[in-house]
Amino acid sequence: MNKVCPLCGLVFEPEPGYFLASMYISYGMAVIIMAPVFFLLLWLMPGWSGEAVAFLSVVPYIPLIPVIFRYSRVIWIYVDRPASYNEPV
Repeated sequence: MNKVCPLCGLVFEPEPGYFLASMYISYGMAVIIMAPVFFLLLWLMPGWSGEAVAFLSVVPYIPLIPVIFRYSRVIWIYVDRPASYNEPV
């Protein structure tokens, strides 16, 4: 991740732990993605236990982890910063 935005000069991590709150956004995005997959697999495989279906529902999520990581940080920057800071200079 860049330390500074090349377009507007925004410092992406103003203090240590700045992106700690983005974990909540990442968690919410994971729930939005994985819950429908879990219930779809539970419906398609009624004989399987819930734990096995939960483990299987994690498999399609694993390649999405870098995307979720990046976009949760972007969303946190837009939530935390006032709108005037988000406009390019």
